[in-house]
Amino acid sequence: MAITKKHIFSLIIILIIAIGAISIASAYTGTGFSHNVPSSKYSDMSSSDILSQYSDTNCHVEERAICTKVVDGDTIELDNGKKVRFVGVNTPERGVEGYITSKNFVQKLCLNKEVGLDIDDSKHNDKYGRTLAVVIVEGKNLNEMLLKEGLAEIMYMPPSEFYPYDWGNGDTPVANTHSSSSSSSSSDTSSSSGSGSYVGNANSGKFHVASCSSVSKMSEKNKVYFSSRDEAINQGYVPCKRCNP
Repeated sequence: MAITKKHIFSLIIILIIAIGAISIASAYTGTGFSHNVPSSKYSDMSSSDILSQYSDTNCHVEERAICTKVVDGDTIELDNGKKVRFVGVNTPERGVEGYITSKNFVQKLCLNKEVGLDIDDSKHNDKYGRTLAVVIVEGKNLNEMLLKEGLAEIMYMPPSEFYPYDWGNGDTPVANTHSSSSSSSSSDTSSSSGSGSYVGNANSGKFHVASCSSVSKMSEKNKVYFSSRDEAINQGYVPCKRCNP
């Protein structure tokens, strides 16, 4: 059978579809790290409440700048044009369980505030050109806090000035020091959650009207309740395209 232009065109289309499918399947998902710390855990806590649980770091501030954007739980952008990758730690990627909680935690402590950087003297930048550093907020090591809160995993990639395994020692993790009060708080939140007009999904990062069919399919542990649309958006959630809240 003679091969016609039609056959060649069909083969090209099939090849393009196959390559696309492979690309989707191999899309970057980081290390696959995830956690199930609910976003609601920190909703009633101020940045001062969180910072007060930790001792001052022995890291030294080499630069100061205002955080203008939180990309995710381990990457921020500054008003001096730098994009900073938190050295020694790794948080969940977008679409992975725990992404929203880790990102919101960093937003609460950093966004629109002055932060300090202790830049890794052994390796200043990663392969994407981001500055590798310990991010310091009011004298506290935020990289260390993410680990102790269970919002990040250790990612030690030598050469590095910092050895993140040491951050697991010393202060008692906040997650342990107020676990009972957190459980109580979560319980209180759940008991009063029915009054929330909007429901967010801590896993997907989307929020819905309470009557949306997606809410009934959502795991209870992933539900985060908001009293207003603005509150949901301010915490980094995006509107559901089905119910258009």
